[in-house]
Amino acid sequence: MKHASHKATKVSHQKFSLAKALFASGKGSHSVRAVRAVQAAGGDAMVLGLDPAVAEKINEIAPQTRRSIRQAARAAERRSHILASASLAALVGTAATSMAFASQNGEAPVLADPATTTTQLKRVSDVSSASRSEARTELTSPVATQSTNEGGWGLSNSESALNTQLMNRNTANNPVVSVLMDEDSAALPAGYNPNHDAGTSGNNYPWGQCTWYAYNRRTELGLPTSGNFGNGGQWADSAAALGYWVDNTPRHVGDAVVFAQGQAGSDPVYGHVAVLEKINADGSIEVSESNVKGLGVISHRTFSAADAAKLQFVHY
Repeated sequence: MKHASHKATKVSHQKFSLAKALFASGKGSHSVRAVRAVQAAGGDAMVLGLDPAVAEKINEIAPQTRRSIRQAARAAERRSHILASASLAALVGTAATSMAFASQNGEAPVLADPATTTTQLKRVSDVSSASRSEARTELTSPVATQSTNEGGWGLSNSESALNTQLMNRNTANNPVVSVLMDEDSAALPAGYNPNHDAGTSGNNYPWGQCTWYAYNRRTELGLPTSGNFGNGGQWADSAAALGYWVDNTPRHVGDAVVFAQGQAGSDPVYGHVAVLEKINADGSIEVSESNVKGLGVISHRTFSAADAAKLQFVHY
């Protein structure tokens, strides 16, 4: 018959053996400590009487056996082979796809990049062949110049301003007369001088008279007119004496229309002068005039082609 004291002693001896087994030194994969560590890692911590977290920590710091090292190495090698095989398969698939597209487009597949050559660049010390950033002239240098769009046209190698009169076929100083002369080139009198004496400048005629109005109207149109042609009936003779072109044909708006004394109802002593405003298709003309209906009153009249041919016209 066994007594309780002996049983207690046996239990105490068993606990001492477990502790010794855990912390006893041993070598090889079949040592007591290795077996207990494997049991702890596999969830057998309760056999040892340890907390599972403590058992897991012990298993982490426990040295590996040669067998476990070989197994880990084989597993790593298998993973490396698997990754290499997958990468090679992906590379082959990409190349095959590229070759398929190249074949569809009729282009030869490019298997490798062409070789490249690296050239060593040397800095050029010659200023004449240096870069623009190195040899350029400072903007504030005195040799820098500023171009401008101000100036006139030059003729040939001359620096003189362009004379617009040279574009016409005459040498008239008056631009209006120059244009009219081009239009009348076939009818101009032989030896006509467009730059003849125009007479006294300034309106010297009494206000409101026909002569006063005729001077102002021609001046407004840019035509030459003397301030001392005399009475209305005298304008044709006075203008011709200075070199004006005078005849019996109406030609342009602004021609001075001269009435002799008493002609077409004009004053029997002074005559009359008006200004041509329009030439109609049938040869009739329209004129503007002053002092026919009162001093300073501007009015208009129309004359037939037959009556117009009896009048005199001072052109320019």
